[in-house]
Amino acid sequence: MKIIKHSGDIVEFNSDKLKKSLLKSGASAIAVDNILYAIKKQMYEGISTKQIYKMAFSLLKKTANSHAARYNLREAIRLLGPAGFFFEKYIARLFASEQYQTVTNISLQGKCVLHEIDVLVKRNEQISMIECKYHVGREAASDVKVPMYILSRFNDLKERQHSIFEKKDSISNCWIVTNNRFTTDAVDFAKCSGLSLLSWNYPEDNNLKTKNDTHYLYPVTCLTTLSIAEKDKLLILDVILVKEIINHSDCLEKIGLSPNRIKNVLKEATELCSYI
Repeated sequence: MKIIKHSGDIVEFNSDKLKKSLLKSGASAIAVDNILYAIKKQMYEGISTKQIYKMAFSLLKKTANSHAARYNLREAIRLLGPAGFFFEKYIARLFASEQYQTVTNISLQGKCVLHEIDVLVKRNEQISMIECKYHVGREAASDVKVPMYILSRFNDLKERQHSIFEKKDSISNCWIVTNNRFTTDAVDFAKCSGLSLLSWNYPEDNNLKTKNDTHYLYPVTCLTTLSIAEKDKLLILDVILVKEIINHSDCLEKIGLSPNRIKNVLKEATELCSYI
């Protein structure tokens, strides 16, 4: 059966690929088989991947909110926009979980011009700048022009010392992070130029998806028991990760949730982060 991707491309439906993504949600094999059966019954020639996703999400939510939340990860990261400000904070949290010191949204004077830097991180006396490229559309990709441009900024900044974590810090590395993907040319140029890349699926064994699954770094936008407005209120309070709700549940009172709602949100959050 032919299906239509977000990009408009027409491809053959891959049942195994959908099953694999459903199993990663944490749902049991029996539940996944039942969901696949229900989806296949409703499918038709030319159905969009967006419609398939909606069906899968709805059916997963019936098994457990946390399964739907985990399945919803990529969309949840997209919801950290539209300006990308909260995406930058989220990326800082990811690096902080790997024992980096972090600062966000800082202006530094390069050799030639002033630069606004999204995130700066420090570990083992090495300081890296991180440029975040947030895309609203799922099919958008960061092409070779992105690392070419950021390399020029990095070269301008590394020529001088800066007051970042200490008074005389030097920037020695540069990362580019996107919520979508990089084109092949962008990857090749970054490798050749010594730039580090991080995207939804790159590097293959240590990307945004795997980092979330390994360290339970799910953004609050994953949660199915909160409305979009409530998620936005948490982001404004600087509550970026689901695990931060578990550790500081009073933030749920601050955004006006009832005791019963708080109980439901905490249940989903603890299941999502595998807390016992």
